[in-house]
Parts: sequence; C-alpha cells; structure tokens
Amino acid sequence: MGYVLARSLKDLQLKEPFRISGHVFESVPVLEVRVWEGELSGGGEAAGVYYLDDLPPGMASALDRASGRIESGVTREELRAILPPGGTRNAVDCALWELESKKSGLPPWQLAGIEAPVPRLTTFTIGAESPSHVTEKAAKTYAGARALKLKLSGETDLDIERVRAARGARPDVWIGVDANQGFTPDTLEPLVPVLVECEVSLLEQPFKRGREADMEGLKLPLPTAADESCLDLEELERLPGRFDVVNIKLDKCGGLTEGLMMARRARELGLKVMVGNMVGTSLAMAPAFVLGQLCDVVDLDGPVVLKEDRSPGVRYEDGAIWCPPEVWGAR
Repeated sequence: MGYVLARSLKDLQLKEPFRISGHVFESVPVLEVRVWEGELSGGGEAAGVYYLDDLPPGMASALDRASGRIESGVTREELRAILPPGGTRNAVDCALWELESKKSGLPPWQLAGIEAPVPRLTTFTIGAESPSHVTEKAAKTYAGARALKLKLSGETDLDIERVRAARGARPDVWIGVDANQGFTPDTLEPLVPVLVECEVSLLEQPFKRGREADMEGLKLPLPTAADESCLDLEELERLPGRFDVVNIKLDKCGGLTEGLMMARRARELGLKVMVGNMVGTSLAMAPAFVLGQLCDVVDLDGPVVLKEDRSPGVRYEDGAIWCPPEVWGAR
C-alpha cells in the first residue's frame, strides 16, 4: 500500500527579533509534511538550514519532485537514498517515524531502541543582544532555567561583557556560548580567559564552516562543539582531533533516522553528543527529544521564542523539557 503526501508552508512568528552572528530573525518559515496510509498519518516539521539556502519554499519544491517515489511506499532507510540531508528529508523522515509508530502501536522511542524517556535538562538561548538585555533574560525571562546558551557575535569586547553579564546574573547555572562562526583564532584568543573565569562549559562553532583545520592544535581549556562544521553522518568522521562535541540537528542531517546513526557513531569516535534545533514548534522538538535521550547536552527550546506553539505541546518545567506521548507518535 502506498502513501499520500500533504504539505504546507507556515511562517512562525517570534516573540521578538532573535539575533545571532550575521543574522536577525523576526520569523521562522517551516515546511510541515503529513504522510497518510489509509486512515493513519504521521507528521514532521522542518525549518531547513538557512546558511545553506535550504529554505522551506525550495524544500517544498524538492518534495514535490520526489513525491512520486515517496508515495510508492518507501521506508525510512530508502528515503535516505531519495533525498539528500536537509530540511525536506527531515520533515518526511519524522512523518514516517510517527506513521510507523501509529501502525505498530509502539512509541517512537521504543522503535528507536531507547529506554523509556525521561525529562532532559535543556539550555535556554539568549540572543546576541546588549549586556543589559542578557542580564534581563538570564535573571528574569529564564529565571527557571538551569542551563543557558549565549549567542556571541565575534565582537570580542562586547562578547566579554555578555558572558560576564550572564554569569553575574546567574552564578548557579550551566553556561555554554555559541559563536555561530563569528571568530577567527586571533579574535577568539582574548575571549578564552573570560570563558574560563566565568566557568563557561562549552564553546560552540567558533570559526567558519570550511575552517575546521583552524581547530587543530588549539589547546583550549574548555570543550568545543561543532555545529555548522558537521551536517551529517559523513561529515562526522572529520571531527575527532578538532572538536569534542557534535551538535546534531535534524534539519541538518535529514531526520531522526540519521540523527540516531550520528549519535551512536559519535560515541564510537569518542565524541560527546548534543542535540539542537533551528527553532520550531513542538512537532519539530518531539523527534529531537527522542534523540536527546542519547545526548550529553540538550538544546531544545525552540517553542519558547515563538508567539504561539501548537497544542498539545512539549512542556518546560524546572529547566527541563518533557514531550508527552500525545504530542507525536502512537496514541
């Protein structure tokens, strides 16, 4: 029996502009996919990878071109040969996971070979704003957080102030910083002692994608994570000796199927594992939450910055994320 595909494009409105190195987001367009088999269906949502021009309108066109092959009744494994890594495959892959879950009556985590899920501590992200804004967010907006991630811009003096503002406001929390490719080895150097002074636990993606060799020989006193520098399972192989952690995002790698493969391979390579998101509703967080059960660091706060999430949705309590079974999967 084949499938019937349905797709829609949506524009998710943010509560306020969100700034990172080189970009300001006021909304996040996404592609939502639903795969039907008879009366059962599964859903997936993807934002794509903006810095690769993998954007929802193009993702929708790619899906239309592949729809005939997908509707013939492909498996998740066969999908990896039909669509490349990226947002289109992510949306379809996650929809197939939910459909499989409903057909089997088994929750997605059980299909993935994972023990019963538990709430996971998640980071809450503060954009690359003024130090006073960072203080406000850390102390008030995210007063219940137990882990914060700061977006840095590559403006060293300002970034130093941001880091000190966050630590001053919240001496009690885990802090990581994300440079989004904003630094060079020279501009990073004066920031490092401040990261140590402020007990920052993770430095994510300091240099541009394609400059991974610049990480070699850097004797940094804190762990580093690859985000833009690692898109999929193939690129994972080049990280050892350069990074300590890989940030797996389903939009980058093309879905939960490859995300799980990456997490397990990363362990074999001696890397720690992080799960992140490109912002999205709870439909995008739910499959990432399954992957998060295998991860050392979880960054799944996407719905927090939206004006409106879907219902039912994931829950945030005591600094942790929990995905109730009614959000996605067998029910």
